[in-house]
Amino acid sequence: MTEMTETTPGWLSPEELESARGRMPILYVDAVPVRVDDSGTVTHVGLLLRIGADGTVSRALVSGRVLHHERVRDALMRHLEKDLGPVALPRIPVSPQPFTIAEYFPTEGVTPYHDPRQHAVSLAYVVPVAGDCRPRQDALDLVWFTPEEASSPMVQQEMMGGQGVLLKQALAHIGRLV
Repeated sequence: MTEMTETTPGWLSPEELESARGRMPILYVDAVPVRVDDSGTVTHVGLLLRIGADGTVSRALVSGRVLHHERVRDALMRHLEKDLGPVALPRIPVSPQPFTIAEYFPTEGVTPYHDPRQHAVSLAYVVPVAGDCRPRQDALDLVWFTPEEASSPMVQQEMMGGQGVLLKQALAHIGRLV
C-alpha cells in the first residue's frame, strides 16, 4: 500500500479552490507597502504593476490568500516576500492590527470591492518596508508614489476591483490623504 504525502499543506487544487470559492468567503490579506522617514511619517507608497488574465495592465496592492493553518502575520510575510522580493524587510508588528476589513463580492456594487471569482474577506494592513524591493512572480514592476500622487485620479483609475478605495482608506488611516 502506497501512501501519498501532502507536500504543500494548505494549498487547494484548482478544482477544490473553485468549489470552495463558490460556497464560502475566502480569507485574504491586502498590504500597502510604505516607506517612512525617521519620524515615522509615510513618505512613499509602493504599488505593483500587474497584467491581468485578460491582458489589462493595472496598479495593485500586495494581496493574497491566507492558507489553511497559516497565521495572518505569516501570510502577510509570505505575500510581501512573494511580490516585493526576499530583502524587502517588511516591519510587521508582533500582533498586527488591520486598518480595515474589505469585503469583495463577485457581484459589482454590493461594496466598493469587486472580485469576479469569489466572495472574499480581506484584512488590510499598512506595512513599512525598509529593504530593497524587487517585484517578483506576476508583478512587472513596483513604483513608489508620494501619498499625494497615490491618491490622484490618474493612479486611482489604474487600480481595479476597488483597491483604489482601499488605498485611499490606508492613506486616511495614516493621516496622509490630501
